[in-house]
Amino acid sequence: MLIVLVLNAGSSSLKFALFDGEEALARGSVDRLGERRDHAAEVDEVLRRLPEGARPEAVGHRVVHGGDRFQTPVRITPSVLGELEALVPLAPLHEPHNLGPVHALAERQPELPQVACFDTAFHALMPRLERLLPLPRAYFEKGVKRYGFHGLSYEYVASRLPELDRRAAEGRTVVCHLGSGASMCALLAGQSIATTMSFTALDGLMMGTRCGALDPGAVLYLQQTEGLDAEAVSDLLYKRSGLLGVSGLTSDMRDLLSSSDPNAREAVELFCHRVARELGSLAAALEGLDALVFTGGIGAHAVPVRARICQKAAWLGIAIDAEANAASRTVLHTAESAVSVLVVPTDEERMIARHVRSVLGS
Repeated sequence: MLIVLVLNAGSSSLKFALFDGEEALARGSVDRLGERRDHAAEVDEVLRRLPEGARPEAVGHRVVHGGDRFQTPVRITPSVLGELEALVPLAPLHEPHNLGPVHALAERQPELPQVACFDTAFHALMPRLERLLPLPRAYFEKGVKRYGFHGLSYEYVASRLPELDRRAAEGRTVVCHLGSGASMCALLAGQSIATTMSFTALDGLMMGTRCGALDPGAVLYLQQTEGLDAEAVSDLLYKRSGLLGVSGLTSDMRDLLSSSDPNAREAVELFCHRVARELGSLAAALEGLDALVFTGGIGAHAVPVRARICQKAAWLGIAIDAEANAASRTVLHTAESAVSVLVVPTDEERMIARHVRSVLGS
């Protein structure tokens, strides 16, 4: 069985996992080394931390954006890497970090097969109306459309549903990937038909430091009255908004839940409110709801957040058992609930390893 190293490079750290088939041999992360990002040094540190004698035979990378060109995982060649570099403008805050370790490994071990797995790919077959943005048509043809993200997480969760709940696997399901980055996805028989993130990973839900859906007029107003340029607007919307901006304290949901500050409580309530609103929207896209699934760091662990969201969505027929929720069990719904409610921890790295084995024919 192929031994696969998975690299998931974010803006400030590099997560890694080593798999022999479905067995995880190692997991960890490397924090940013030095003031300037040094992907080569990070890769060297990852390789140093791997178990002795466990040499990777292939490497899989999480790449946030595949554009319209890459709708399935692909082996990375020099020409493919060039095409991926051309997609950087679609995800300038994420894609360069995703591709940095690719370059570093290509220089150090050029014989090592590398595979790119895309967060956008799972949503590639969404209906055209879901992808179309209400802008002049020429922009759609230039690639300004809804792509959706967190696809590797949704794909993994969808792969688990058949063994957990037949109705969730075969029916109308909304998955909530709630973490520092947060989004939701409507699945019909396991396939994405709608999602909250759009052209960028900024749209949709309120997040740790990102604003989520926002009136574009508010941005224009701030530019005109506060003199904000594009860089300042980007910093505001990506790094100073969301839970951090509303609370004025922190982007960490755990700290907000333990705080007695009224601004912290309001930030949590707004987060739950936005999730509940989007749940109604996605249920409309599905024309009904059979199952609700929580995943991501907040979704899998924040008991009060799950409870509040389900309370606000009781009109959909959702009823959960308080004891099951407090214990973060897999099944939360009561026997009377019209909707299955599940907790399914995600594993993007495992999903990437599966894709690598498939692409390389192992």
